[in-house]
Amino acid sequence: MSYTAKDYAHLLGMEGFSDTLLKNHFTLYRGYVTNTNKVMDLLGAMLKEGKPGTPEFAELKRRLGWEFNGMRLHELYFENLGGNGDQAKAAALVKTLEAQFGSFDAWATDFKATASMRGIGWVILYKDPESGQLINQWINEHDVGHPAGCRPLLVLDVFEHAFMIDYGLKRADYIASFFKNLKWEAVAKRLG
Repeated sequence: MSYTAKDYAHLLGMEGFSDTLLKNHFTLYRGYVTNTNKVMDLLGAMLKEGKPGTPEFAELKRRLGWEFNGMRLHELYFENLGGNGDQAKAAALVKTLEAQFGSFDAWATDFKATASMRGIGWVILYKDPESGQLINQWINEHDVGHPAGCRPLLVLDVFEHAFMIDYGLKRADYIASFFKNLKWEAVAKRLG
């Protein structure tokens, strides 16, 4: 089975995100899809050739986490964009955030503070399906730092490619535009 890049062209023209930025970001995403397929094909061929115990096989297995998570996190990121930022469209999620963080604003402050930390990576609101706990998590790299078994609900890309063309070093302005364009109903569907 091979993965096909999804089309996010409907995001073009979104306020706060230039078409140049989005087109570059879409190209990067398509590269993750292509590389996920290539790595999976190479791993399959190595298995057929009886080479699973080789260093090359081991390195490709490690690389698959980077490529696959880069693909999937970008899909989640793009899919939670394109809305009008109205959290009322995610009433159950907002109620849970309020219960666990004291208020929606307290949760948003924590999420934005996490997104504003120095470094590259992702900020993800996760749900622990075992306890129902919601966690704002910093992820440095695609393939490390994810809480095992947790479901990503809201995904924010804070690698430089996601904002530098439009915002330079003004990450806070990018985060504000992200929140204005959130499609909360997509995030709410992930709550489960």
